[in-house]
Amino acid sequence: MSNKVRLVEVGPRDGLQNEPGSVPSAIKITLVERLADCGLCHIEAASFVSPKWVPQMADGHAILTGIRRQPGVIYSALTPNLKGLEAAIAAGVDEVAVFTAASESFCRRNINCSIDESLARFTPLLAKARQHRLKVRGYVSTALGCPYEGNIAPAAVARVAGALYRIGCMEISLGDTIGTGTPNQACAMLAAVRQEVPITQLAVHFHDTYGQALANIYAVLEQGIRIIDSSVAGLGGCPYAPGASGNVATEDVVYLLNGLGIDTGVDLGRLVDTGRWISQQLGRPNGSKTGRAWKNES
Repeated sequence: MSNKVRLVEVGPRDGLQNEPGSVPSAIKITLVERLADCGLCHIEAASFVSPKWVPQMADGHAILTGIRRQPGVIYSALTPNLKGLEAAIAAGVDEVAVFTAASESFCRRNINCSIDESLARFTPLLAKARQHRLKVRGYVSTALGCPYEGNIAPAAVARVAGALYRIGCMEISLGDTIGTGTPNQACAMLAAVRQEVPITQLAVHFHDTYGQALANIYAVLEQGIRIIDSSVAGLGGCPYAPGASGNVATEDVVYLLNGLGIDTGVDLGRLVDTGRWISQQLGRPNGSKTGRAWKNES
């Protein structure tokens, strides 16, 4: 394995969007700043979706304009449409992301359109992003299973990932949205997708519903993946994926990578402190096993 992995921290967006109570902007800003202080160099800080559908993310402008930015850190945002992109640009975003799914049923439930319709919507968005010299990341949800359709064929994931790559997404993140995937499934899916997208442009985004996320990450690391999405304290879930638990915890991923001798540039001690802090702010248990064990060690 190469000795460098880039982590994409999705806690402030994907992690918080499902919290039942309103999280004050000041806490979100502090979380983003603390994560950057830990050494994370790509933080998904906000989402510019309709506040009608995701009220927790209504303060994206306040977050991106309120944070103390560190040089070398990418502060990105989710932008599902042109209106969202324009709002993100006005807030000074560094990079944006769009999202679709490998499952038709999930795509219709999540963004109220078919897969092909979602791809058509993204084309003018990518053109405008290029005008502003913004990179666009593409998310493919339900890459290892769908709450409505069950197993998803690797070829279906490859088709969507390849389409996103061809319309201009510089990086494709493959998501196990409901956390049902296992290592063999993850490797089979990746083998299909890498026929359409260079492996250097692929990331993984695994939820830990069945406790398989770290095993899946190890498996795809062996296949060449070097970009991993994770969420501090295991924050997250999905409103359109019943039963799905949070993302794999960043602390647990860093502990694994440290044990493999792979560099992330992240200070694990500071990250554990941040995971404990945000868990306390939200009044919820810490979803990171490393975070809980580290507390006992200290």
